[in-house]
Amino acid sequence: MIGVNIICVGRLKESYLRDGCAEYIKRLSAFAKVQVIEIAEERCSDNPSDSEIKSVIEKEGSRIIAKIPKGSCVIPLCIEGKEYSSPDFSAEIEKLSMNFSSLTFIIGGSFGLSDEIKNLGKMKLSFGKMTLPHQLARMVLLEQVYRAFSIINHSKYHK
Repeated sequence: MIGVNIICVGRLKESYLRDGCAEYIKRLSAFAKVQVIEIAEERCSDNPSDSEIKSVIEKEGSRIIAKIPKGSCVIPLCIEGKEYSSPDFSAEIEKLSMNFSSLTFIIGGSFGLSDEIKNLGKMKLSFGKMTLPHQLARMVLLEQVYRAFSIINHSKYHK
């Protein structure tokens, strides 16, 4: 069974997001071994300078890199990523699953991901040009990964 890791900066604060994520993790567990790893957000001032933002991104990036399982396929979520339809995303997941024992999706903090993290990606994923709160992005990601595995396994979920 393939591993699906989600490394994300920050904790889920709202109960409805925790409940939604828990539901998709439960569903996805039929297809994959799922692990969500939360990395602490780096604190900064209310009006951070460019250098302070860069420092935050780098510090969070170092903590993320330390949590990436060896040999895992890294898939950062970033604005530079590619947008996929659900069937196309499923096809990509299926291809990657043949070459890697685990997939590690990475959701950065409010300032995004470091270039180092983005460069580790075998593919970069975007949910579009709209900005989503990082907590909501986690639930959307879990749903889409579950949908991808449902498509791969010919279940009735995807219509």
